[in-house]
Amino acid sequence: MKHTLAVLVLNKPGVLARISGLLSRRVFNIESIAAGYTEEPDITRITIVVQGDTHILDQVMKQLSKLVDVIKIVEMRSEDSVDRELALIKVKADPSRRNEIVNVVAIFRANVIDVNRETMIIEMTGDGEKIDALFTVLEEYGIVEMVRTGKVALSRGPGAVRCRE
Repeated sequence: MKHTLAVLVLNKPGVLARISGLLSRRVFNIESIAAGYTEEPDITRITIVVQGDTHILDQVMKQLSKLVDVIKIVEMRSEDSVDRELALIKVKADPSRRNEIVNVVAIFRANVIDVNRETMIIEMTGDGEKIDALFTVLEEYGIVEMVRTGKVALSRGPGAVRCRE
């Protein structure tokens, strides 16, 4: 089972490296990790997705909570949160097939963000399964390059994952 964690940390150099190093030393597999500023400039929010049962989840949370710069850890359950990823996909775009690619991109509500003589770059935001589905369809045209962010998530409703509640 995959677990998504929102980890609030002090915005200091090396915190992300310490977190990923701690988890890798303990042999926890990080499926994705994304970090960025929050509404509070001295706080960074790190979204981590780990695979494992509830025992693994408990261990990950206990290990992370031992780090000095970690302020708060919250599991983001799928029924109580909204999550997204961003993908950029560069595909071969022979002029005779460009309209086909544009139609596929429109079906997935993605965007063409760059076009040149040989390739197109498509931007897609959505859940991981939707990105996987677009990738599978675009493979037919020839994928040149692809990059994905890690998952980011926010809780639904008025509640928030904050340091000071």
